[in-house]
Amino acid sequence: MPQKKLNIAVVGAASIVGEQIIKCLKERGFPAGNISLLSGSPGAEEDAETVGALNHDSFKDIDIAFFSADRRVSLLFCPYAWKSGAVCIDMSSAWRMDPAAPLVVPNINPEAIASFNAKGIIAIPAANVILMALALKPLHDFGNIRRIVVSTYQSVSGSGKRAIDELHNQVFELLNARIPESNVYSHRIAFNCLPHVGSFHDNAYTSEETKLMNETLRILGPDMKIAATAARISAFYGYCQSINIETEKKISAEEAKTLIAQALGCELLDDPANQLYPVISETAGQDLVGVGRIREDQSIPNGLNLWAAADNIRLCAINAVQIAEILAEKHLKLSPAA
Repeated sequence: MPQKKLNIAVVGAASIVGEQIIKCLKERGFPAGNISLLSGSPGAEEDAETVGALNHDSFKDIDIAFFSADRRVSLLFCPYAWKSGAVCIDMSSAWRMDPAAPLVVPNINPEAIASFNAKGIIAIPAANVILMALALKPLHDFGNIRRIVVSTYQSVSGSGKRAIDELHNQVFELLNARIPESNVYSHRIAFNCLPHVGSFHDNAYTSEETKLMNETLRILGPDMKIAATAARISAFYGYCQSINIETEKKISAEEAKTLIAQALGCELLDDPANQLYPVISETAGQDLVGVGRIREDQSIPNGLNLWAAADNIRLCAINAVQIAEILAEKHLKLSPAA
């Protein structure tokens, strides 16, 4: 009996996340037939040999289209992809708050994927949201989280390849006693920490903080309060978070450790006596969110503090590929391989 395949398109195939999606598809043995690698900009060919131009006809015979491009590209081309018969898995912010597009973290709400037919689009939360939601889901299920206060520390990879190059160049210039240029960020990022990720809104919160708050409520439920501060740090890859929660039902530190250790998508790294806790240098290339430094908040009766870290690029890519796997298994008709 012939093996059956799904035809795939990756929009923004040359982006950091796009490259990781392609890698994850291969590593996990996804039943892919043809994989069409497309530019992240309309009409552009980033590499004439491997990445093709993106246009309205790019999605003919495509079953699943991964979008790893600017939100404007997703807004323009996802409807064309769906009209051509491709289910869109979108990494941008374009559809995350659209009630007709399910916002999905497969290890939390895989059942939401079934509603993709309303628009043909499945949205993926921001990396920060995936990280925090995976760490907090088991605690929320057990104790009902009422309030979250989170500070994030985000590497430059969240801003793309230009930011990675800028950090590399700034480090080189500083080590050679020269003043570096800053083009991607408003201040020098090398050996620095900027309390500013995204654009500022009128209420003084940034777009990144707003995304973290709004998207988390859509994933975990609306009945909680969230306050977020996002900072950019001088690291190439990885995100980490300091999280404080207040729960309706008390959760002891030991109970929290047990819950985290059993949770999908998480790895408990919590042994302070041996300096074991999550660090971004050791999460690189890993699929799991590391959680540690779990301790009870001594300032309130039902509070917990914890620290979480993950490879932000890998986390988004794995999330997308897991969605595609569920689509292939439960929702899409596989075509015979040529």
